Amino acid sequence: MLGRRGLDAPLDQIASTAGVGNATLYRHFPTRHDLVQAVFADQMTRYVHAAECALAEPDPWTGLRGLLVEICALQAENRALADLVVSAEYPDDTRPAVVDALRELLDRARDAGRLRADFAVEDVALLLMANAGVVRHIDGPATPASARLVALLLDGLAAEAATPGPPPPDPATVSRALSGRTRP
Repeated sequence: MLGRRGLDAPLDQIASTAGVGNATLYRHFPTRHDLVQAVFADQMTRYVHAAECALAEPDPWTGLRGLLVEICALQAENRALADLVVSAEYPDDTRPAVVDALRELLDRARDAGRLRADFAVEDVALLLMANAGVVRHIDGPATPASARLVALLLDGLAAEAATPGPPPPDPATVSRALSGRTRP
């Protein structure tokens, strides 16, 4: 149910689809946050594993590309997961490790001259929000469209393809977007 409807799927429908009553669902998962954490714990662990593999890659550009491709592919597998990755409403213990890995990979790829100099971690959030939008709006399997979007975006991130652009959004703007707030 969450995979098809996203994180805001009605809890009553989730209980019905699972073949349990509302009371049983609420007894095991008192809040939507508890349910989301339990349902997606394994997938979020996959993000951490992907980040660890990316950091172990000797070529920083290959590591960064691999991580972004993997994260977006995981998003494309499940609409709720696509939303979860770009939502500050459902924090978990895996995010800091992935953000730290991203920062390191970005620094290494920029230092190697492979990543455009102005690409920031906030831009990764924009990339993931764009991919989540593709996943949300594709009727049917989103994997091919997501893979196409990611390939095009990654080609544009290469240092040799860079042209001057506006600065990345400030962290507060990205934080508001991830939490669903559009205004300060």
